[in-house]
Amino acid sequence: MPQLPVPRDRALYADVVGGVTTFFTMAYIVFVNPSILATRGTGMPFSGALTATVLIASSMTLLMGLYARLPFAVAPGMGLNAFFAFTIVLQDKVPWQTALGMVFWAGVLFLVVSATPLREHIALAIPPPLRSAASAGIGLLLTFIGLRNAGLIVGDPSTLVRMGALDHRAVFLLLGILVAAALMRRSNPLAFLAAIFSATALAWTLGYAKPPDTLASAPDVSSVFLALDIRGALRLGLLPATLAILFTDLFDSLSTFIGVASAAGLTDPDGRPINLRRGLIVDAVATLGSGLAGTSPGTAYVESIAGIRMGARTGRASVVTALCFMPCFFLGPLAAAVPGYATAAVLVLVGVSMFQSISTIEFSSLEDALPAFVTVVLIPLTLSITQGILWGFLLHTLLYAVAGRWREVGLTLWLLSALSAGLLLLGH
Repeated sequence: MPQLPVPRDRALYADVVGGVTTFFTMAYIVFVNPSILATRGTGMPFSGALTATVLIASSMTLLMGLYARLPFAVAPGMGLNAFFAFTIVLQDKVPWQTALGMVFWAGVLFLVVSATPLREHIALAIPPPLRSAASAGIGLLLTFIGLRNAGLIVGDPSTLVRMGALDHRAVFLLLGILVAAALMRRSNPLAFLAAIFSATALAWTLGYAKPPDTLASAPDVSSVFLALDIRGALRLGLLPATLAILFTDLFDSLSTFIGVASAAGLTDPDGRPINLRRGLIVDAVATLGSGLAGTSPGTAYVESIAGIRMGARTGRASVVTALCFMPCFFLGPLAAAVPGYATAAVLVLVGVSMFQSISTIEFSSLEDALPAFVTVVLIPLTLSITQGILWGFLLHTLLYAVAGRWREVGLTLWLLSALSAGLLLLGH
């Protein structure tokens, strides 16, 4: 039965409500992203990372609305921010300026892939179990970081990690989870923000953290903006991590656009997401722009489904969401006063939502199960999305060949696997 046309005023109202809803479901990124990027030891200034986060969220969401005409919001992605800070900067000891250059070059490659038929070849070549495994592995990585921030997991020279002390940080983690879970059961878009603010307010009240002297300040537009080292990022040894950013961003974008569009009916008669090419181009520009602005890669947010469920159907909703981000430029002092353990609950809950993708993996077939399992395990254990993805590609191809199913492996995946082997050798 054909749908009746929606009156224009009613459609506009639905886009406005949907755009505001999307903003509230993902506004936690304004506090969480700079807290991850400015983790002790990275050297990145918190104020600059916050300004860059808001700049990418507002400008790229606006571009998504005006160019792609889609009701999707864009912001620095969860998982890639942890990879940027903990793996590239802290573990591999890459200066954050060089790491921003890597984000820039990953965005350039993403733009080439998105604007050419290469996008289709790569999208079809990547085995679905490896996509799901990468998402699940990133979910475990985020959960690990959240538990570490709450003091529940600490390093140990004998056992690598062990349980930490049960102090006030663990109590605030549990409080945040309970608050968020209660609101999520009611589909409240403020769930994550409420978890952060309730833990922060209690920490201020009990004296475990100091409230800000002022709630607002001018945005920091000098410390990280255009501070990237473009030439330094071209070192051959950094290529594996740069490609890992590219592939992870591509997985994330395709999964979000395809999954959300299918669930919301934003597809053409053939079942393809509408304006997919334009949406991926905006995502690529967001990654490229993130390197310039001074933050980890930007990507379309799956939380956009909340706004779509409230009636958002066009790019006007994204314009509304972009405008909602504008006041966040001035929240530096407030965001800086949020203790790290107050955001731990959000990291754990986002980790849970990403880990759910593991249910789509078929574990009865060893050639599908083992590459996916290794990918899931390596990402949190090595703190590296790079290792998980490269080993996943390589094992998938080799096991399919051993099992006599080599004809099912397309040429593009053979080339990706050969590239993965070369990058693994280069990295070691």
